[in-house]
Amino acid sequence: MKVRIQFSKHGVMKFIGHLDIMRYFQKAIRRAGIDIAYSGGFSPHQIMSFAAPLGVGLESDGEYMDIEVNSHRGAKNMQDALNAVMADGIEVLSVRLLPAQAKNAMASVAAAGYLVRFRTGYTPEFAYKEKIDAFYGKESIPFLKTTKKQKLEMDLKPALYAFSLRGDDVYMLVDASSAGNIKPVMVMEAFYRENGKELPPFALQITRTDTYMNAGTEEKKSFLPLRDAGEDF
Repeated sequence: MKVRIQFSKHGVMKFIGHLDIMRYFQKAIRRAGIDIAYSGGFSPHQIMSFAAPLGVGLESDGEYMDIEVNSHRGAKNMQDALNAVMADGIEVLSVRLLPAQAKNAMASVAAAGYLVRFRTGYTPEFAYKEKIDAFYGKESIPFLKTTKKQKLEMDLKPALYAFSLRGDDVYMLVDASSAGNIKPVMVMEAFYRENGKELPPFALQITRTDTYMNAGTEEKKSFLPLRDAGEDF
């Protein structure tokens, strides 16, 4: 049986990288007494896959992992057992049973929502609240992506599905698929440059609000949280 687990990551745990989070959950599942399935062969391992990895320093309310179990005692029992062994900063938010034909978490990811807060003393020096709609309304948002090997000119607009104000914060929904993964800091850098400024280091506190699958088509996307692929049990 395939099970999808949604969890949050806050506080000091935001500084723990993806590989260490994987190892952490492997141990937590054993401590919680979950009857997880193992692969065969000479080096069996827990059958587990994670959705889009979260960058170090980012918090999240929408992280997902899939596991296969041999047996279970219900979703609430599994959630409570896991939360009983969680470290401060990690909380299991939901446990859902997946249909047999469901894609794994990583293959399902199409988009991710982010809430961007400005740290104390880093509020933009321009009237950012008045510039949100104009920025999102642009036909194209050019961005120069610099890597160790090359500089790549790209247009962020097709991958930016929402960009709006929530109180004093900025919300965005971006492409998070393997084909067009856009990081929220890239959008904010482009937003600052559009207004004649450079984004200062350490200015942003970013929280992933949820991770989404596309329940529509490529031409007409319809985003649903990854947990909606499963059902209560």
